[in-house]
Amino acid sequence: MSSVRQAVILAGGQGSRLKPYTDTVPKAMIEISGRCIIDHQLDWLAEAGVTDVVVSAGHLSEVLIDHLATQERPVRVRTVVEAEPLGRGGGLKYAGKELPAPDEGWYALNGDIWTRFDLRGMTSYHLERQALATIGLARPRMPWGVVELDELGRVTDFVESPPSPYPINGGVYVFSPEILDLLPDVGDHERTTFPQLAKERRLAGYPIEGYWRAIDTAKDLAEAAKELAGLRR
Repeated sequence: MSSVRQAVILAGGQGSRLKPYTDTVPKAMIEISGRCIIDHQLDWLAEAGVTDVVVSAGHLSEVLIDHLATQERPVRVRTVVEAEPLGRGGGLKYAGKELPAPDEGWYALNGDIWTRFDLRGMTSYHLERQALATIGLARPRMPWGVVELDELGRVTDFVESPPSPYPINGGVYVFSPEILDLLPDVGDHERTTFPQLAKERRLAGYPIEGYWRAIDTAKDLAEAAKELAGLRR
């Protein structure tokens, strides 16, 4: 696996914390500055050399399928719909079985992530460590300010919304082809597959250097729009 040409996008979530936006469109179609999250993701994957994407749909799947068919895409897109909820790990496995090259590696993205970083660099990192899975690690800004102290306990500064001191799972993955057999048929890969791979030292973490934000709430939408406007200046 020297390069990755295929990907899965998990776009079946209910998006309950984004109501009323998700009453009429699935979470992956939420717009930021006039652009749907999934349209941004497809362009980003294409720029990294991806040619084929399987989208796992659920909530309002018909709306998403119609949207993906409305215009030319930079990649070939196939949509699958779970007959019943399989969980994130089960959804990855279900969609991953539909990838065109089962003997090749693949990317996977949560459908609510707006990000830009070097995916090819992440692939090289994955290969160098001979991992079965590599997680993109993000450090989101904390929702509150922090207080800095000196060695004597005196306040030296107030810092508004600093980056988290701990990296989190950024919802972007590189998978070797063998991962498919290790994903659960139903359930969450973060509670089953990933802890097992970590014990076996076959799970890597790649620090994301670039823009990253998960779109979970209306506040995330507003803040992402401001941040993206700042990046474009």
